[in-house]
Amino acid sequence: MEDCKKTIKQAWENRKLLKDKNVRDCIREVIDLLDKGKIRIASPANNKWVVNEWVKKAVVLYFSIQEMKVSINSPFEFYDKIDLKKDFKKLGVRVVPHAVARYGSYLAKGVVLMPSYINIGARVGEGTMVDTWATVGSCAQVGKNVHLSGGVGIGGVLEPIQAKPVIVEDNCFIGSRCIIVEGVRIEKAAVLGANVVLTKSTRIIDVTGREPVSSKGIIPSASIVIPGSYTKEFSAGKFQVPCALIIGKRKKSTDLKTSLNNALREFNVVV
Repeated sequence: MEDCKKTIKQAWENRKLLKDKNVRDCIREVIDLLDKGKIRIASPANNKWVVNEWVKKAVVLYFSIQEMKVSINSPFEFYDKIDLKKDFKKLGVRVVPHAVARYGSYLAKGVVLMPSYINIGARVGEGTMVDTWATVGSCAQVGKNVHLSGGVGIGGVLEPIQAKPVIVEDNCFIGSRCIIVEGVRIEKAAVLGANVVLTKSTRIIDVTGREPVSSKGIIPSASIVIPGSYTKEFSAGKFQVPCALIIGKRKKSTDLKTSLNNALREFNVVV
C-alpha cells in the first residue's frame, strides 16, 4: 500500500504518468479495495474522522483513465465510465429494483437498498436501510444500522481533496427528505426529523436548556433534531433563515429501537 500511495500522489502531481500501465493498475487496485471495503475514504480515530486524501485522489484519477462504454443490464442500457456493483447475493445485500450502486462503493452485509443510488467511494455499514429515492454521494460514510428514509440526500465530495465527506455514524435515523451536505457529521444514535437541512454553515441550536446554544457542522450523539428557523437582519429587512433545532436526547438506558420509538412519540417528531 505504501508503494501504491506514493504512486497515486506522484500521478496526482503529474498527470502524464497516467499513460504508464503500472500507474493505471495501481489506481484500479485502490478502487477495487474500496469496492471490497478493505480501505475507505475516511476513518474514525480518537473520536475524530481522518480523511485519506490519497484514496480520494485515486478516485478522481480513476475517472481520467476510464473510457466511456455501453453496459447492458437487460432491459436497461447505461453509457458511463464506471461499472455497476454485482454479486449482491454473495455480498448479502438486498437490492430492490431500481436501486443502483456504482463499483467502488462498499455495501456491508445486511444492507437493504430500496430504489436508491450509491456513488463511488461511498461506504454503507452493516444492517443499514437506504430507503426509496435516497442518495448516498461519492465518499460519504454511513455507519451500521442506520435508516436513511425516503428522499434523503447524503451529499458527496471529491474535490477539494482535503474536504471531509458527510459522516453518518452508527444507529442514526435520518427522516424523510433530509439533506446533509458539506462534510456535516451526524454522531451516533442521532435522530433527524423530516426535512432537516444541514450544511457546514447551518446553525444548529440546542434549545433543551434555559438558553439556546448554537454550533455548526456536528449533530451530537443521540440528539433529536427538527427543522426550525431564526430571524436574521439583512439590508432589505428581517427574514427567517432555516436552522436545525436540538429538542431532546434519546435515552441511553433503553434499547435503541425502543428509545427511537419513544423519542419520536415523546417529541412528536415527523419522519
